[in-house]
Amino acid sequence: MIFLHTFRQPLRGLALLLTALPLGLHAQQAGPAQVSGKLVEAANGQPLPFADVLLLRAADSTLVTGAQTGLDGTFKAEHLALGRYILRAQALNFKPVRRVFALSAEAPALALGPLKLAASTTQLGEVQVVAQKAVVQQELGKTVINVEKDLSSVGGTAVNVLQNVPSVAVDATGTVSMRGSSNLTILIDGKPAGTGNGGPGPRLDQIPASQIAQVEVMTNPSAKYDASGAGVINIITKKNKKDGWNGQAALNLGTRDKYAPSLSLSRHHGKATWNMGYDGSDRVNRTIARSSQTALLTDGASNSSLFTTQDGTGRQHSRYHSLNLGLNYDLSKEQTLSLSVEPHLEKQSELDNQTLTQQTVGSPTVITQYGQQTAEVNVKVLQSSADYRHTWEAHKGRELTANAGLVAIDANIPVSQLLTGGPKPAGFTQAQRVNAQIYFGQVDYTRPTADGKGKLETGLKLQTLHNTGSTAMLKPTDNPADGFQPDLANSFDYNFTQLMPAAYATFQRTLAHGWSAQGGLRTEATFLNGGVANRNAAIDKRYVSLFPSATVAKELGKEPGQNRLQFSYARRLNRPDFMQQLPIQLYQDPRNYRQGNAALLPEFSHNVELGHQMNLAGGATITNTVFARFTQNAIRRVRTIDTAATRTNNVGVVTRESYDNVGTTNSFGLETTWAQPITKWWRISANGSIYYSQIAANALNTANRAALAGTARLANNFTPRKGLDVQLTGDIRSTVLTAQGRQLPSGGLDIALRQQLFQERAALTLRVSDLLNTQVRRTELATPELQTSLYNKYETRVGWLGFTWYIGASKPGKKIDNGPSGGGGFGG
Repeated sequence: MIFLHTFRQPLRGLALLLTALPLGLHAQQAGPAQVSGKLVEAANGQPLPFADVLLLRAADSTLVTGAQTGLDGTFKAEHLALGRYILRAQALNFKPVRRVFALSAEAPALALGPLKLAASTTQLGEVQVVAQKAVVQQELGKTVINVEKDLSSVGGTAVNVLQNVPSVAVDATGTVSMRGSSNLTILIDGKPAGTGNGGPGPRLDQIPASQIAQVEVMTNPSAKYDASGAGVINIITKKNKKDGWNGQAALNLGTRDKYAPSLSLSRHHGKATWNMGYDGSDRVNRTIARSSQTALLTDGASNSSLFTTQDGTGRQHSRYHSLNLGLNYDLSKEQTLSLSVEPHLEKQSELDNQTLTQQTVGSPTVITQYGQQTAEVNVKVLQSSADYRHTWEAHKGRELTANAGLVAIDANIPVSQLLTGGPKPAGFTQAQRVNAQIYFGQVDYTRPTADGKGKLETGLKLQTLHNTGSTAMLKPTDNPADGFQPDLANSFDYNFTQLMPAAYATFQRTLAHGWSAQGGLRTEATFLNGGVANRNAAIDKRYVSLFPSATVAKELGKEPGQNRLQFSYARRLNRPDFMQQLPIQLYQDPRNYRQGNAALLPEFSHNVELGHQMNLAGGATITNTVFARFTQNAIRRVRTIDTAATRTNNVGVVTRESYDNVGTTNSFGLETTWAQPITKWWRISANGSIYYSQIAANALNTANRAALAGTARLANNFTPRKGLDVQLTGDIRSTVLTAQGRQLPSGGLDIALRQQLFQERAALTLRVSDLLNTQVRRTELATPELQTSLYNKYETRVGWLGFTWYIGASKPGKKIDNGPSGGGGFGG
């Protein structure tokens, strides 16, 4: 599924909205009274601009209204009812001040003298200590990356954040992989919100990094989590329950027509916390693609080789809008209910120009054709969910949670391709329509043991996906003047339903002498049924599987996490989806199409790892992990020649991309993460992995292959003066084996600067992604029948200038927030 992003938000409208927020609070008051005053620094009497002043009702301490000081430190709150109030004045890095006063009919206007706020030296000390904690923390069964405390988390979206996460790699197209596998389960706040690696729902490059607090990486997840994928990435967003209005507004401007506004607001009052957010982008991206291949064609009687090339340039204009509306309500001290609705709208226009050649090997004749592909994509996504949480005050640790939700998708994807210059017109017009609904529900219960050293977790989950779609194909007539005619052989309507019930139970226990253990069992069933109307193409798959998991850890140091050794095991599943199994042709261009494999089997793997984390004096952290993965019925993409289409379509070599179980694949590797403060103003962090992979390509009739592969990343974070952060990061990814060839190395260098302004009320960020413009995707395929070289260059070198304004009690995190990275585009 292809999704887009876009929006162009006027600054004037954003300013009006921010101005209206405090007015809305004042409108709730209808009294004749007012209070004014001035906030100054206790040390030198200097005014405190942009500080927050909250007025609370003295009787019950509920919030009445709020104000913010101007540049001269003054404030005024009007239209107040008569009565007694508590004034609370607060500013970043200063101790709050409280005053109790009364407004009466005799004295309805009160002018407070200068209120002196003392510097909070203790608070500053605490912040410094927290910042020295390990950015990467090992917990039982997972690794937690504290994004807010990590200056190496440069980026404007979740993709950029994941680039800085150990065990995870992101290529030039934005595809996320873990230890060489892109088959992942990606969650948002623990919920299957439909977001994934090219799966339905909003893409990862549409989730702003400024909304992310932590990332949990589970390479060997416990039985509590879905068994699908090489691992689980859980993106945890920020929560704000401070009184009054809080949040931030940002505008990012990128080179060559790129814009990305965002607004995030929350208001906590009494038992309710309201959340509202908007994210948008309006981007133009450019791509370059080149390919060459030699194909051996045979009809049983004779053989011939055909050499083809294809060069193209593309331009994609993407527009994206996303709203996020939510309510968190405390039903009681022990019960909470949360509701959220997130509508998304995506549009994209694409234009690609191509030059194609074909030549029979040994012949001097070269046929040149010129192609143009256009696409207009419209996607609507609606996500909604409800969450319930029950705790027991008398039984600490006992918890019942439940959530249910819906992801509805409506997509319209018309694509047109026309080739000229050949023996006769070639090309196609293809209109795809997709309508999908994902329903999910889950109940989890946690019960600690009586002694508090263990806990039992159990849960049930049900997820279903219903998808209906159609593809209407037109092909050119022999006479160009007649235009296109229906291609019934490649037009179809399909529908399918996938039902996945699951249940699990896990138990963990803290043992004597620093030992702890966790074990669990999960069962998942898959019921997949569907087909193509009026065709003999149906899918009906049913299977039930068990997935055990276990983790054992030993604390070797005096404090938890100081010196830790951990071993874990998990059985995992790669469940093929409907489109991977449906044997129908979906053309990408006249020379390439995709087709499912009805005989495709699910892929199962056994995953083991042994990890060690050590926190050294001076704030240094070193983590080493040895891992192995043994996979059966490994699913891989396979490209073959469609000889019949090649001989009849007059467009050169036509290739079919499908999926197959290639046999057994094994990988063994070592992963290392190191973080070290060099000086007070310079911190360095590095992570890398190297693994040995084996592919037994039984289904491809090729020899077994094996090779070493790895990734490495180095980040330097500088704070040359207070309020200024500078970061320089570089990463590299080695050659990686594929089922029929290899993906060649790639790497890049990023630089970012952030300057805090107005006493941390705002931040200005400058970032250049892929500074040397080296991020490319190059792939080689080599089989006896087909030798192919593919080159794709996305617009990865982009300069971003961003401005962020922090509202209320919000403040900049310990990282550089800036514009999204370049890249993307149709099919990316």
